Amino acid sequence: MDTLSLFDFDKAQIHRLGAGFLLGIDEAGRGPLAGPVVACACHIPPCLASLLMDVNDSKKLTERKRNEIFERLQQMNIPYGVGFASAAEIDRLNILQATFLAMRRAAQRFINLPQAVALVDGPHSVAELKLRQEPVVDGDAKSLAIAAASIIAKVTRDRYMAGLDILYPGYDFAGHKGYGTAKHMRALSRLGPCKEHRTSFAPVRKLLTPPALLP
Repeated sequence: MDTLSLFDFDKAQIHRLGAGFLLGIDEAGRGPLAGPVVACACHIPPCLASLLMDVNDSKKLTERKRNEIFERLQQMNIPYGVGFASAAEIDRLNILQATFLAMRRAAQRFINLPQAVALVDGPHSVAELKLRQEPVVDGDAKSLAIAAASIIAKVTRDRYMAGLDILYPGYDFAGHKGYGTAKHMRALSRLGPCKEHRTSFAPVRKLLTPPALLP
């Protein structure tokens, strides 16, 4: 689906929902064993949609292309907000609720806009989100606003993980971004978990000792 088709989807939702202002909300980092989950809430002004012909679901783009589009969105002053939920919050709340927390934080700058409606990637409504919302399954492949949010969330998280690589050398966070690759698992076995690991996730949890102290 090309970008004009993605924006056609958004225009149809604006009409269907009676929205005066449309947001796309998406996240990055639900699956990794380390680092935060990061969400973005993004608005694409209709007058700029034709300038974003190469925007797509972040998973379908190369890292180089994601970074290129991210920088262009910055230069175009696309309005967006980013929210983080830390590894500790993920462990305390569970990954779904922590994702909702990150999404609420990302959308905070938009909650007082009249007639704002958020298209949220996935099958779930965001708990306690102070905006009208519409879940969209596979939304990052359907909606321009969600696709742009997916890119911003992904690039923001990847750069954060590169920073963690400096703080916690040996895990190669810059390379695998916290996902459970073979290299990451070998480092975990050798070094043990650090503060940025999600201790509620089974591959990390089983490395903690003594087991009696596990939450």
